[in-house]
Amino acid sequence: MNLQDYSVSRSSKAARIAAILTAFALLVLIAAPWWAGRADMRLMGELFLYLSLATLWNLMAGYAGLVSVGQQAYVGFGGYMLFALTMFGGLPPVAAIAVAGVLGALISIPVAVLIFRLRGAYFAIGTWVIAEVFRLGFAQVSALGGGSGSSLPVAIVRSLASGRAMREALSYWLALGAAILMVTAVYLFLRSRQGLALTAIRDNELAAGSLGIDIWRTKFIVYVVTSAFTAMIGALIFLQKLRISPDAAFNVNDWTAFVIFIVVIGGIGTIEGPIIGTLVFFALRETLADLGTIYLIVLGVVAIVVMLKAPKGIWGLIRSRYDLQLFPLGYRVKHTAKSKET
Repeated sequence: MNLQDYSVSRSSKAARIAAILTAFALLVLIAAPWWAGRADMRLMGELFLYLSLATLWNLMAGYAGLVSVGQQAYVGFGGYMLFALTMFGGLPPVAAIAVAGVLGALISIPVAVLIFRLRGAYFAIGTWVIAEVFRLGFAQVSALGGGSGSSLPVAIVRSLASGRAMREALSYWLALGAAILMVTAVYLFLRSRQGLALTAIRDNELAAGSLGIDIWRTKFIVYVVTSAFTAMIGALIFLQKLRISPDAAFNVNDWTAFVIFIVVIGGIGTIEGPIIGTLVFFALRETLADLGTIYLIVLGVVAIVVMLKAPKGIWGLIRSRYDLQLFPLGYRVKHTAKSKET
């Protein structure tokens, strides 16, 4: 074997084509306020926010093995922090979103120390219990509307921009920017040294520990970072809604169950999976939402069929069949005739 006939690279032809198409798509999406209607912009903004939540949950569950069913705790926390910081702290909404992320990281530290004592199903239940504690706690804060909730004051809403059209465009751009930031940050993180350790933990936690990887510390960092970003996304969600209540902010269906559905059908443990899953979820929702409870039944059937026919999700099926990798993480050894991933 002549080593000069081989080259090692992370990139691939598919990845380069995907990068070009993504750049073009982003230009079109950035210009959406000039070609899309208000309803379309709101729908796309919601899609971007769900993509952000799914990408974060996938990092935590798909790579770190932290299967949480209580991430609505940080969605609601971020939303309430937005209202509190703007109404009582006098911060501009955009600055309040950033501060909500910092506060989300801080509050996730003692939560992590507590629930990291649990394993498996007990960990999942523990995260849900924490979310319920958050919901009950904020329901007691009368300054923020108590159990009935509160609306964002008109003066704060108008401080975003002078006109309604500009405010809606700004909300849309913030949601698009959040999705780009989340996907890019996860991609760069997984290519880093910490990301390599996280991938090793995903593949075999016991072997990773034997190689000297600090599993607890790595998982702790992932949990705190994802909680911080989730709180920021929560603030963005309720900046769009302009109203918050404990039941809406800490809704397990909206902010966790649907997110898990997106990641599972798209492909857990991959960057592409949440993107595919979000598109499928919104396509089903917009097509079947008028059917009432039948819509939820269809979602369940789709999830079961995908898990039976494609256990690694839609993207996992595509990748295994066509050897595609749009976000190259692993190295590929290339030969003039053929290539294979190592």
